[in-house]
Amino acid sequence: MHPVVKPALRRGWRDLHTVQFGMTPAHAVTLGPVDTATGSLLDLLDGTRGLPLLREEGRRAGVPPRQVDALVQRLARAGLVDDARGGGPAADALRGRPGVLERLRPDLAALSLLTPEPGGAPARLAARRAQRVRVHGAGRVGALLASVLAGAGVGEVDVRDAGRVEPWDVAPGGLPAESVGDRRDTAARAAVRRAAPDRPPRHAHSPGSGAEDPGLSLVVIAPRDDVAVHAPDPLTAAPLMAAGTPHLYAGVVEGTGVVGPLVLPGESGCTGCLHRDRADRDEAWPRLVAQWQSGRARRGGACDLALATTVAGLAAAHALAFLDGGAPSAAGTRWEASLPGLRWCARPVRPHPECDCGAAQRGNREHSSTDGRQRATMAVQRPSTVRRREAVAARPTGTWRAHV
Repeated sequence: MHPVVKPALRRGWRDLHTVQFGMTPAHAVTLGPVDTATGSLLDLLDGTRGLPLLREEGRRAGVPPRQVDALVQRLARAGLVDDARGGGPAADALRGRPGVLERLRPDLAALSLLTPEPGGAPARLAARRAQRVRVHGAGRVGALLASVLAGAGVGEVDVRDAGRVEPWDVAPGGLPAESVGDRRDTAARAAVRRAAPDRPPRHAHSPGSGAEDPGLSLVVIAPRDDVAVHAPDPLTAAPLMAAGTPHLYAGVVEGTGVVGPLVLPGESGCTGCLHRDRADRDEAWPRLVAQWQSGRARRGGACDLALATTVAGLAAAHALAFLDGGAPSAAGTRWEASLPGLRWCARPVRPHPECDCGAAQRGNREHSSTDGRQRATMAVQRPSTVRRREAVAARPTGTWRAHV
């Protein structure tokens, strides 16, 4: 292990014997008491030294080896230490591509705040390179969202859409002005390649190869049609439900941004549940949807550029949280925000007992992740009292959350 105090957290001394790591309430932790000799060791935890060398330099500073080990263990239990050489073979391979790693360094720093175990951040970043994501829709939201995912290190991001790029599809970071008139999917895939930190390896299942698709980690549905955003058709997701493929919805309709739900087939509410619930509450809902779907498509809806960019970013963040094994609050929830206030509100998509997706039969149990661990499903803007008590109980003596 080559310990490094997580560089994403700024450090400051609250007094002569108490040091604070981090500035924001979400991640700030204080450590104390810390004597002068031990405090001087903090600067040596920069990832360039293994434990034997740290013990030797500590001995020169008058700090016994067991105290050096105790400091590293204490910081590690508090989630403040990373392993500069940890993460396994995939992380080693990523470190062997310094140009790629430099592009992804801010993402690595962010992941270090979310992974308490040393070496967890590089392992998760390396794991992104093995993920496969497909984005359906290459408009202002979809093309930008796909580029963000590729730029964040997702190994393979494919985009599917029909038609040709229109002038109103152009957006910074998404489809460029020079792509107007080109095929939408071709232009979006070119944008993804430009955004990626390196060119992903070619696979036998690449578009046009005719090879069988080996499965997707996630599908993002970002329709350009505003009716499909407001009232997503369950039939379009039927193949994904049948295959058990997680999928996330995102888009803009009449100046309202929508992110979610993230559908975990058989576990969380789906768009079929959404339609049945709306029909239960509004008997005119099916009639309205039929009229909207049969109406003539608009040439460019009310999809404000800033709002579309915001939706793409939020949806990408939820997608990455899921791909990294986290618990995004879009699972079973639609997040909506309308211009000009942009106050995001959560609208639950509860499993409906009459929907054949099977989620209602699971009751209110928490979703299970692929490795068997429980996945939380509800939005948590700040730690709950239960989770706060658990965090405090697990935190080693002498450390606590800073109320800043």
